[in-house]
Amino acid sequence: MAQSKEEFLEQFGGDYGYPDAPRGIDELRAADFKRLEGMVYLDHAGATLYSEAQMADVAKDLMSNVYGNPHSQSDSSMATSDLVTSMRHLVLKYFNASPRDYKCIFTSGATAALKLVGECFPWSGDSCYMYTMENHNSVLGIREYALSKGATVSAVDIEEVVDPSKNQGCDSLFKISKRSNQRRGDDVLLHNYQNGSLTAISGNNLNLFAFPSECNFSGHKFNLSLVKLIKEGKFIGTSQQQGRWMVLIDAAKGCTTEPPNLTVYPADFVVCSFYKIFGYPTGLGALIVKNEAAGLLNKTYFSGGTVAASIADIDYVQKRKSIENVLEDGTISFLSISSLRYGFKIIDMLTISAIARHTASLATYVRRKMMDLKHSNEKNVCIIYGQQASKVKDLKMGPTITFNLKREDCTWFGYREVEKLACLSGIHLRTGCFCNPGACAKYLGLSHSDLVSNFEAGHVCWDDNDIINGRPTGAVRISFGYMSTYEDAEEFLKFLQSSFVSKAVGLNNGYMVNMDTLHLVDDWSQQATSDIRLKSITIYPVKSCQGFSVQGWPLTTGGLKYDREWLLQGSGGEILTQKKVPELSSIRTLIDLELGKLFLESPKRKDKLQISVLENLTHISAEVDVYGQRYEVQTYGDKVNSWFSDAIGRPCTFMRCTSSKHRSCTINGRRDRLCRDTRSKLSFVNEGQLLLVSEESISDLNSRLSSGNVNGKQQMFVDAMRFRPNIVVSGSASYDEDNWKRLNIGKAYFTSMGGCNRCQMINLYQSSGQVIKSKEPLATLASYRRQKGKILFGILLNYEDSMYEEDDAVVERWIKVGQEVYPSTE
Repeated sequence: MAQSKEEFLEQFGGDYGYPDAPRGIDELRAADFKRLEGMVYLDHAGATLYSEAQMADVAKDLMSNVYGNPHSQSDSSMATSDLVTSMRHLVLKYFNASPRDYKCIFTSGATAALKLVGECFPWSGDSCYMYTMENHNSVLGIREYALSKGATVSAVDIEEVVDPSKNQGCDSLFKISKRSNQRRGDDVLLHNYQNGSLTAISGNNLNLFAFPSECNFSGHKFNLSLVKLIKEGKFIGTSQQQGRWMVLIDAAKGCTTEPPNLTVYPADFVVCSFYKIFGYPTGLGALIVKNEAAGLLNKTYFSGGTVAASIADIDYVQKRKSIENVLEDGTISFLSISSLRYGFKIIDMLTISAIARHTASLATYVRRKMMDLKHSNEKNVCIIYGQQASKVKDLKMGPTITFNLKREDCTWFGYREVEKLACLSGIHLRTGCFCNPGACAKYLGLSHSDLVSNFEAGHVCWDDNDIINGRPTGAVRISFGYMSTYEDAEEFLKFLQSSFVSKAVGLNNGYMVNMDTLHLVDDWSQQATSDIRLKSITIYPVKSCQGFSVQGWPLTTGGLKYDREWLLQGSGGEILTQKKVPELSSIRTLIDLELGKLFLESPKRKDKLQISVLENLTHISAEVDVYGQRYEVQTYGDKVNSWFSDAIGRPCTFMRCTSSKHRSCTINGRRDRLCRDTRSKLSFVNEGQLLLVSEESISDLNSRLSSGNVNGKQQMFVDAMRFRPNIVVSGSASYDEDNWKRLNIGKAYFTSMGGCNRCQMINLYQSSGQVIKSKEPLATLASYRRQKGKILFGILLNYEDSMYEEDDAVVERWIKVGQEVYPSTE
């Protein structure tokens, strides 16, 4: 890395690291961001980070001063009012906006500022609201106000192109692609449409054009000369619309490195959120509004602080003259506002131009390196969105890189796979469409029908449906902030190289290993005798609680009797698991078949809980949804629920599965016979009824964990129970179980449902009574056990009870430790 950094500094040393600031990047990072040690944070477009010095100043200020409600005349209230006024001026200064021309309205964030404009803008049936396709949902949402007032709404795609008639090649023109007009209401017939444009009846109407200074999806920086072109009626997209045009800039992303200069580009409205700029405070933003535009806003609602006088029992109210007082409802967040000076203090120390150069150097370096990444067959790994689509060379880009990754066979890695692996590597990034549906559809090439069909297929924001019909539904985004370092960039590039770039396939212990796909080797054939034996059996009566080991156990139509037949539901209806409630792992369970009782113990309860396992129809029945599966359940009384609530430290309801809306699946090669017949009872399992792991596979994993523990790191070792298996077998070669299609243990027959997709659950373990979360063993498994976005370890089994029915009655079979296991790969 030292040599690479030297080369990096040769190229970017003049821009990287704040060479002219009192403190360079390395000193800044070491002093004020110690919490980032061992972590790579690359989601500054989502939220940048506050510094420790900044928060120390905030704390000292709050502990040293008394700030009262500004809607009063006391000394503390006047001190607050004076401070708020100075903060307004500080914000205006950041945007180079003169207080003579602009006002700063504090809001709860950029979204609230945009909503305020939409609510108060004087829409009419002759108005037009136009916005660029690359816009945040919060900008798109303004159209609801416009449409409700009968206005026309239109989206446009703007492409900046070089004017070939200019010899210098420095002047730009804009190519406009206008989408169809949107209208609501009966008054649509009052207007004439010609060639997709609207001819208005009156020329006195007000129109609004909205665009971002920087697209939060692609990082594309829009040319701010648009402001004057639109306001002067010279912009092709707006010139056909009668009336006066006003301009709104969403600067939430762009102002973090290049705030719009409102003296040069006098937009009417600009919105921002301060946590995007310097991390703290959250829940505070601003609307920068031109005085003339502010006078046109029509606010209906009035509240405390917005009126000069009002009478309760008649229609009489006189609003205050100050636009800030009129538009800011109630008491503003004055303590948060007081903290702004400490964020701007950092910006002033480094300077915004130096921050822009610093972050751009990192983004440019990483972007180039990503474009150079190739698979072993010379296919590109990274598809980067934004700059490559433009015809303007070196189009200005923000410190954001949005991309998707391809395998060597040109299929896509899902963005959720990338995100999960990044988490295991300590890398924080963002995935999805980033609330920018227009940019997402544009760059991913998704049509209206694609978007609708994706939604109908179940895809919604923030879900795991990252690939539908072989195409990505979103993307991966990294973004750099003022405290980002070269080391952050290198760690990210190393992550891409190690996790997604294909290498020559090698043979390891008879198992084919490839970094981007898992190849199963079918080198095992069924034998008449078997050296494989059942080593242990574990039952987990309550989902996510401890299990108990047995020497033998009966099987039922749902798998192992009583396995995962109970669970806990939170007060909000959510299903509680160890990932959400680690305390569940401390609850011990045991079932005595002869007594017919479930016994439970918790370190937080002195008494043991006993529950009859015999079905009791007198208990309350209900129906619940568990991960998309509907279950009929039996619930318990206050005494039982109180015991569990004390055990895990939160209100919950204990419930038992009594029946389910049966799922079914097909077994390949078995004449399409269903793996569960219609009478099968399904317990609270995620996929298969039982989970099997082998001791040999565990041993191989531990050898990999051991070889990866270098540089004095603590020795890592996991046992089979970390994976919560029902069945552990021994005597096979490592990972042979991947190829088993069926197996029998004694007279019990099972069908393999394939590999078990592992999650962060296996990274949780108990130490000294505390639940500890690490990156292992999932990180190591991800390095060699990935298949199409899944990290596989162990196999899922379904019990085939219908293979032996006697007089229409299912015979109860038992499995016992020590029995021979006979697998088949056919």
